[in-house]
Amino acid sequence: MASTSITDNPALADVQATPSAADLQARDDRIRRRESLLRIAVPTVVIAGLLLLWEVLVRVNNVPHYIIPAPSLILTTLVDNWDTLSGALWFTVKLTLLALVAAIVGGVLLAIAFALFKWVEIGLFPIAVILQVTPIIAIAPLILIYVSSTTAALLLCAWIVAFFPILSNTVIGLKSADSNLRDLFQLYKASPWQLFRYLLVPSALPYFMAGLKIAGGLSLIGAVVAEFTAGTAGRETGLASRILESSFRTEIPMMFAALLLVSLLGIVIFLVFAALSRAVLGHWHESEMKRER
Repeated sequence: MASTSITDNPALADVQATPSAADLQARDDRIRRRESLLRIAVPTVVIAGLLLLWEVLVRVNNVPHYIIPAPSLILTTLVDNWDTLSGALWFTVKLTLLALVAAIVGGVLLAIAFALFKWVEIGLFPIAVILQVTPIIAIAPLILIYVSSTTAALLLCAWIVAFFPILSNTVIGLKSADSNLRDLFQLYKASPWQLFRYLLVPSALPYFMAGLKIAGGLSLIGAVVAEFTAGTAGRETGLASRILESSFRTEIPMMFAALLLVSLLGIVIFLVFAALSRAVLGHWHESEMKRER
């Protein structure tokens, strides 16, 4: 009797060639690890190369530190003045987070009112637009005059900047619910709370998370700009005050060190909210679901 090989039987060959579920999962894990590594390695290499080029150009051309300090000098200044800069950093962090929390609470509540009551949107939305389009640096002096507490005035300025993205994105999300699903909810006689909980909130959540990532950076910008306008000095002040003091004293390395902390704080805020968005939306929404490329 003649033996039958796998190559002689196409059906058996197809079975052997089909990868198992474990093989597919292992391949997907390798792809994810490679993409994660590239997302970290490529920006790190680019930034390290730019910093190295900056260091070399400053040293080769003997550029004075009061014009452009080398990155090594900036890091040394940051370490040597950490006691002063850490207090300013904590003040800026508190101001930014308080303004962001206030913007989230006020923006979400007002967005819900806009979505549920048309007359509220008609009456108040133009005021929100006016606050958004008016440069904060133009109205910050008035706020500092009318508000007795400097900290409260700075908080109000940062809140104004961060408020509108939360409000606008949440309103759009609440209004973007599928009309067919609305009809389905009405057909099954769903209560207003059920409509809000099971349809409007999931529809608005991706828009809210996008607005949150924008508002996080804007709250930091608002806090820094407001403190620049206030020109405050002393221990209970933020990084903007350290930058102003350094410019007055021509301490350029100190100015760059404070500016570095502001930039790092903004990056951390963005990364935290980006990770939060992936955690909230990654398992069900198209904007955060990972796909093989």
